[in-house]
Amino acid sequence: MSKSNDAMPIQKSKDRKQAVTMTEIARLAGVSQSTVSRVLNGSTHVIPEKKAAVLQIIERFNYRPNIAAQGLVSGKTLQIGVLTRHLGSPYFSEILRGIAVAMDGSNYHPVIGLGSESPREDRSALELLLSRGVDGIILQAPQHVQGIDGDYLCDLAEAIPLIVIGACIPGIENQCLRVKNFEGGYLATSYLIENGHIAIAHITGKMPIEDAVQRRAGYCQALIDHGLEVVPELIIEGNFSESIGAEAVETLLAHSARYPFSAIFVANDQAAVGVRLALFYKGIAVPEQVSLVGFDDLPGTQYMIPPLTTIRQPVFQMGMMASQAVLALAAGEEIHLDEIPLELITRQSVAFRKNIHL
Repeated sequence: MSKSNDAMPIQKSKDRKQAVTMTEIARLAGVSQSTVSRVLNGSTHVIPEKKAAVLQIIERFNYRPNIAAQGLVSGKTLQIGVLTRHLGSPYFSEILRGIAVAMDGSNYHPVIGLGSESPREDRSALELLLSRGVDGIILQAPQHVQGIDGDYLCDLAEAIPLIVIGACIPGIENQCLRVKNFEGGYLATSYLIENGHIAIAHITGKMPIEDAVQRRAGYCQALIDHGLEVVPELIIEGNFSESIGAEAVETLLAHSARYPFSAIFVANDQAAVGVRLALFYKGIAVPEQVSLVGFDDLPGTQYMIPPLTTIRQPVFQMGMMASQAVLALAAGEEIHLDEIPLELITRQSVAFRKNIHL
């Protein structure tokens, strides 16, 4: 039986377009190979005319440097480990987006390690990133600090560029990117008080995580400074999730006869979404009966019904700042990260109190 001749012939490698090399780029641009390398790395100054000539050839041939080969030459992996959790969380995903955008155009790229609620698993995820020989670490979630000893992180920072997002580690404060959480809690609560609310509930984040503790402290201090009582029964511990936000509303309503409230300050926007849904199911109008303030100003909160008043922290920019900082450390530069100020974003979820309590 004869074989069919209808099959498409396999294209031979010599027929394919050959990839241009750094040597050929140097020849075509009329410069040395080291000049091409400096242009690609952006490490040192190159005469503008020579740089333009190299970039013109690179663009013509759509040249892409071999990152693995560059790593072998430099002794680096050109990877930055990012220890995170809850990839479905809009907060964490916004930070990751900022991290990735800031690394775009550099020779580095992020490698993700996924932590969990278990300190042991957090430590294992970090050790796995380190075993890959990453050139730096961004520790994204403050929860991780609860399970990883501060002394260990200080030792780690001596060995590898390290940036911590969302917590302050004694000894490496300048490498910790954090927001003014106390100020944010104080600002949110004061705004509600200024709108006539004197019975304000608070749904916290997970204790004893630093940002949750500081936001609760700001809430309490605002009440005290305005001559109001801090009522423990109006403070419900949460964990930053939508479901716990909804459950917290059930708890508040269960004893609202003894401890009425007209407003709720929620420690983050995700939980505020759950709070809003629970109030809707109970037939409680926002803001006519209960005013609501969140924290983060995550994408989408302006599209809630009603649009959510919240404390804005620049989440995307925080990711970018963390990337820029760890890359600066990797380049041997000194850095100093200050606390990031916050901003109150007023929308339609807060109304002036009209003697309504639940």
